[in-house]
Amino acid sequence: MNVRRRHISGIAVTAAAALGLGTLSACSSDSAAAGNTDKFDVVASFYPMQFLAEQIGGDHVNVTTLTEPGQEPHDLELSAKQTAQMGEADAVLYLKALQPAVDEAIAQSDVKTKIDAATLTKLEDHGNVEHDHSHGHEGEEHAAEEHSEEAHSEEEEHARDPHIWLDPVKYAEVAEGVAKAFEKADPDNAADYRKNAETLTKKLADLNTSFKDGLANTDTKVFFTNHAAFGYLAERYGLTQEAINGLDPESEPSPARIKELQDEAKADGVTTVFYETLVSGETAKTLAKDAGLKTDVLDPLEGITDKSKGDDYFEVMQSNLKALEAALGAK
Repeated sequence: MNVRRRHISGIAVTAAAALGLGTLSACSSDSAAAGNTDKFDVVASFYPMQFLAEQIGGDHVNVTTLTEPGQEPHDLELSAKQTAQMGEADAVLYLKALQPAVDEAIAQSDVKTKIDAATLTKLEDHGNVEHDHSHGHEGEEHAAEEHSEEAHSEEEEHARDPHIWLDPVKYAEVAEGVAKAFEKADPDNAADYRKNAETLTKKLADLNTSFKDGLANTDTKVFFTNHAAFGYLAERYGLTQEAINGLDPESEPSPARIKELQDEAKADGVTTVFYETLVSGETAKTLAKDAGLKTDVLDPLEGITDKSKGDDYFEVMQSNLKALEAALGAK
C-alpha cells in the first residue's frame, strides 16, 4: 500500500480526539495531525479543496487545511510548522496560481501525491474582467483596449481565472480527478473513493440544474460583485459579471471605474451590489449608496465562517442562488 501508516495507541487516539487534533475541520497550523495518522492524510490548501477531500475521502481520510476559517486565502503566508507538516502528509490538494506561498511550498515538498486542481479541468482567461464591456463608446473602448493589452502583457502568466469551484460543472470535473488520484495513492479504499465521488458529482449535477432553472428567465443578466470571482458561474448561466475590483479582492478601483459602474447600473437595470464575507465590503456599500442600489452577500466560498450563509459548500451555493435570483429579478 502506498500510504504511510503508523499505529498509535488507544490513549493517543483518545487524547487526539479530546484536543480535536483529528477532526476534519482542524487547521494544520493548529494541528499535529497533518500527517502520520492511521488514515490517508491529506493537506488541503483552502476550503474548496478541503471540502472535496472530505466528501470523497469520507472516513478513510484525515484532512487538514492550510487556510484557517476566516482567513483570506489569496494572501496566505505559511509558517515553518505548516510547511514541515505538509511533508508528513500522504497527499496535498491545492489549486495552483491561487496561493503563491502554497505553490512554492509544494514545489519544495517531497509529498508523493501532489494534486493540482487546476490540471483537472480547463482554466480560462476571462480577460480584463473589470473592464470587459461593450456599450458603444468607441474612443473609450480604444483606450481601454490599449490599457488591457498593457496589463495583460505584465500579468500574462496570472491571467487564467482560478475560481473554478463556483461552477458546479467544473467543480465536478475536479472531484472526479481528485477521486482518481486518491484511488491511485490509496488503492485499498479505491472503491469507496469512487462511490463517494459519484455521490458528490450527482449532487453537483443537481446544483447545476437548480442554477440553470433558477436563472433562466430574469429581468437583467448583469450583476455587480466585489471582486471577479464569479466569471465561470456567469459564463455557465448566461450572466455578465461586473467586478468592482479584478481577480484580486484587495485591489482598489479607480474613480473612473466607479463612475463606469454607476452608469452601467442605470443602463442594465442592476439592482444590487454584492460583497463578500472575507474581505471588506466598504467599497461595494459606498458604490451602492451613491448609485441608489441595494447590497447583498454573494459568497465566493473561499472559506466558511460563522458569517457564512450556510455550513458547507452546497448550503452556501444555494444561498448564492437565492441572492442572484432576487437581484436579477428571476421569474
